[in-house]
Amino acid sequence: MGLILEADLHTHTLASDHAYSTLRENCLCAAERGLKGLAITDHSPDTPDGAHLWHFRNLHVLPRVICGVTVLQGAEVNIIDRSGTIDMEEKTLRMLDWVVASMHNACMKDRDFDSCTNAYLTVAENPYVDVIGHCVTNDFRFDYELCIKKFAEYGKLVEINESSLMYKSGARENSIEVLRLCEKYGVRIVIDSDSHFCEFIGKTPLALRLIEETGFPQKLILNADWERVRKFVQKRHPGIDI
Repeated sequence: MGLILEADLHTHTLASDHAYSTLRENCLCAAERGLKGLAITDHSPDTPDGAHLWHFRNLHVLPRVICGVTVLQGAEVNIIDRSGTIDMEEKTLRMLDWVVASMHNACMKDRDFDSCTNAYLTVAENPYVDVIGHCVTNDFRFDYELCIKKFAEYGKLVEINESSLMYKSGARENSIEVLRLCEKYGVRIVIDSDSHFCEFIGKTPLALRLIEETGFPQKLILNADWERVRKFVQKRHPGIDI
């Protein structure tokens, strides 16, 4: 039997205006696919149609389990400049279970190689960031070896993103190099759908094929085992009930 993921940790709902499903619809599809966990990671406010700040501060009203799936309350925040600034203040970040930090064309001001490298080196030190999101596209090239070594030092997860593999230039080739370096430095990864519609929740065939082709060790894939995810979150948030 091939690799089976037990959680999808980068997903979007209608709170991001360019996504098309409710949280309940996402959770229902997750349950149908046998997932144990789901992170809700809508776009942060600097995204042109991202969720309002109140969305993130109000996530605590949600049930922890929806349709039998444990929900991590999170965000996909924007890295907005070469200094590694992200578009969410500490007060809100402290309320979240799960934070993915990504670069997007609409928000990242400095896109040259050196700027992206410097930004990721700084983000690596941010204690509120869990995952370096879809970092393998040609839009934001950076020094993979230098940064992944830094991600290892600060315990960051690196995402292999199905949507990037489907739609973004260079994603497959760059992912192979990133996976090689993650294995070299012992950096754990997450494989996520980045779903903007419920039917894509938990579906990552391109990413899974890449894992098989490269022989990347399953022990370094955090969301291949829900217990690993649970322990990771609990280490950051002692006492959290998941």
